[in-house]
Amino acid sequence: MLETDAGSGPAGVGEALPPVTLAVHDLAKRYGQRGIFRGVSFTLQPGQSLAITGRNGSGKSTLVRILCGLLRPSAGTVAYHLGERPATPRERRGLIGLVAPDLILYEELSALENLRFFARVRGLQRSAAALEALLAEVGLEGRGADLVGTFSSGMRQRLKYAYALLHRPPVLFLDEPTANLDEAGVAMARACIARQRATGILVIATNDHEELQFGDRILRLGG
Repeated sequence: MLETDAGSGPAGVGEALPPVTLAVHDLAKRYGQRGIFRGVSFTLQPGQSLAITGRNGSGKSTLVRILCGLLRPSAGTVAYHLGERPATPRERRGLIGLVAPDLILYEELSALENLRFFARVRGLQRSAAALEALLAEVGLEGRGADLVGTFSSGMRQRLKYAYALLHRPPVLFLDEPTANLDEAGVAMARACIARQRATGILVIATNDHEELQFGDRILRLGG
């Protein structure tokens, strides 16, 4: 399972963030003798998006984990730049937001307690009002005090969006972005996608043909 990452943002309070670039060169991943993918290269800048697709087992989620720094590639490089300089490992963690099926949420905590914990891990200061507003943004208004263990799968997916958006990341990764969401939840996800496409970098891993339209480019894994 994916653990939450423990970085703060790359810029201080009130400090403008330089343009972010994600550059991937000749990336490959193997497990033993089995090759998952190879030769993956692309560059993304603010206002650009990429959709990753491919048959089951082609490595979509694996590639997302590598791009987020949660897995090591077998070959190739992943580089984040702030303006003209490389981002430090600490800065890189602060650049990234992630929604993924195996992202950990703590069932024994409420939705608000989860967000407070994630904010502290990231070194963020967020008021209760700000966290409540974020929950409302993802369609969980009035549910902040409820234990996550009582949430439906769709509500958990909404809370994952709130987690990913805590620091308004310049680079957002969405693995199966509309999984378990009802019609209203899909509309929420699409609004989030539209905002990210307009202002930052967006990477989506999906086999949904409608979701592929959100990528300016499409990367097909597995031939």
